[in-house]
Amino acid sequence: MDADVDIALVVPRTGSAGIYGPSCEASAELAIADLNATTGLFGRQVRLRVVDGSRAPDVVAGDIARLIDRGLIDAVTGWHISPVRQAIARVTANRVPYVYGPLYEGGERTPGLFLTGETPSRQLLPAMDWMHTQYGIDRWVLIGNDYIWPRQTGVAARLHARAAGRPLLDEIYVPLGTQDFGEAIRQVEQTGAAGVVLLLVGGDGVAFNRQFAATGLDATVPRLSPHVEENMLLASGSESTAGLFAAAGYFEALNTTASLDFAAHYYGHFGPAAPALNSIGESCYEALTLLIMLAGRAGSLGIAELTSAAQNLTYVSPRGEVTMRGNQLTQDIYLAEAVGLDFEIRDRISAA
Repeated sequence: MDADVDIALVVPRTGSAGIYGPSCEASAELAIADLNATTGLFGRQVRLRVVDGSRAPDVVAGDIARLIDRGLIDAVTGWHISPVRQAIARVTANRVPYVYGPLYEGGERTPGLFLTGETPSRQLLPAMDWMHTQYGIDRWVLIGNDYIWPRQTGVAARLHARAAGRPLLDEIYVPLGTQDFGEAIRQVEQTGAAGVVLLLVGGDGVAFNRQFAATGLDATVPRLSPHVEENMLLASGSESTAGLFAAAGYFEALNTTASLDFAAHYYGHFGPAAPALNSIGESCYEALTLLIMLAGRAGSLGIAELTSAAQNLTYVSPRGEVTMRGNQLTQDIYLAEAVGLDFEIRDRISAA
């Protein structure tokens, strides 16, 4: 048996989501450094093997399958979009544990797959209700990339809005990599929407924010996203973030003991020039923390043992107290408003 435990870290390095890569890798490296500074996992040191998750899903999954077949990895984790997750899950099922960090559309039941991210019913939908209560927004247009997470999240938002008597006026889906949002913004204007639900990834969301603000609509039509994080604020520029709200389980701006300690530890380890600390990077730290907690409780990396260990597992992370329900981590959700290049926390939605 290899003296080390090897974990594949699947993160994007190029494309629309490439903006997240450095934060993901740094946060994952910190989790492993902390673990290896103690006893490691089962008394063995842990190594990360970075796999580029920005390529075609079948290509990424093929790499993972070969690593498993050759006995080169013991588990898989990381941040990558849902089509990549679905492809990887087909090759990890009942073979090696897979802990998926990102927010996602919900409903995943693959054996051996554990999820730390937020789902629409606990994140976006309560946030839409909050925006109605706080700002009276009752007419939404949804703009997202054209793949499973935005599409299925759009279905959830549509049904929720209709049931609340505040139906979506329009849903617009564009390919990943879209940089011209002129037509989509014109549709927002034509519908008379009072708010925009923004489900665009990375660089696409940055381009939309800049173009939306350039029209002046940001002064009257707030945007709500479950996906915008600190990297996207920095790339959008302070002149493009007015009226932008986000909902997530973690922000660097969280003024809690767990969050403040994590930020101090992160910047103490990497220095002030470290990649931005944000919900997406933290999700990689969270996913590795969950894997470590599960393995410690199970005493192995066996799928059946980890699944049993997940039942009602509770621990404190940078997000605060979190609890496993089945294969899904539950957590409080925070509502934040962009103020220049930073977020300010406005409210909390309890997981209870």
